[in-house]
Amino acid sequence: MKKCYLTFLLSLFLLTTIGHNNWAQSRITTSAYIDTYKDWAINDMKVSGIPASIKLAQAILESGSGNSKLAKEDNNHFGIKCHTDWNGKRVYHHDDARNECFRKYRDPLESFSDHSEFLTSRERYSSLFQLATTDYKGWAHGLKKAGYATNPSYAHLLIKVIEDNELYKYDADISERARKSNRETQRRSGTGSLVVNPFDVRSTFYNNGVKYVVLEEGDNLKSISQMYGLKGWELPTYNDLPNNTDISKYKILYLEAKQRNAHPDHTKHTVREGETMHQISQQYGMKLSRLYYLNRMQKGSEPNVGDRLELRKRVRK
Repeated sequence: MKKCYLTFLLSLFLLTTIGHNNWAQSRITTSAYIDTYKDWAINDMKVSGIPASIKLAQAILESGSGNSKLAKEDNNHFGIKCHTDWNGKRVYHHDDARNECFRKYRDPLESFSDHSEFLTSRERYSSLFQLATTDYKGWAHGLKKAGYATNPSYAHLLIKVIEDNELYKYDADISERARKSNRETQRRSGTGSLVVNPFDVRSTFYNNGVKYVVLEEGDNLKSISQMYGLKGWELPTYNDLPNNTDISKYKILYLEAKQRNAHPDHTKHTVREGETMHQISQQYGMKLSRLYYLNRMQKGSEPNVGDRLELRKRVRK
């Protein structure tokens, strides 16, 4: 009897030890997590303008370095809740309240991308993009002030994660001043060729869920296409423009296909002096052909001042 009992204890010890080791091995260290996702964060920074250090620190905090249930099972690394504009898959977890709705993603990359769209498309975070991408402390306090998290120590926690793991070394100044300085250095180098700076990519923004870039003097379709790795036909198609368009008179260009309809907050538009159908379609991030269709107008025609254009429903005959 005593021998059986000792055998049972030994077996239990071995099972517990093996289980503990398997559990320990399945957990991701913060260092390994950073190594896995730092390149994503750096590449995203070049496009979205969100500091790589901030993105990594938020992911580490919100997902427990990828070890949280929400991250492992649902690929949500930033604790983003559903909100009214989410049409994807949903999961429910206890957080500030019981059974709160969280976004579920196909993979971690979709979570990282949605985090960028979440910050760039909401007005309450717009002031953050006036800060330098090297100002991680300003970003940390700005995120807390804008209400990203309810924890009163959120900014200090982000800063601690950044400094403890030296995440600031992944940040780079991608401001316009830095880009101009880089171009000037290239001109003075005398190499005769333009060396592309990996951080020489403009910040992008979102309108109606569609990514766009603000144009600067000297831009053309080819230069913007090369900057974002787009094919020659994409920019003209996305922006309803001829292939040889001089874009000097335009303020923005969309980098992906526009939506069929305007955002639900915008159902109608009253035409002002000098406005064209193309300008209105760009303003609301919706396809020009769709704008003509909804308003039963012939393609190429223009509205009159004071006309009320439909942006989401087709006018009745």
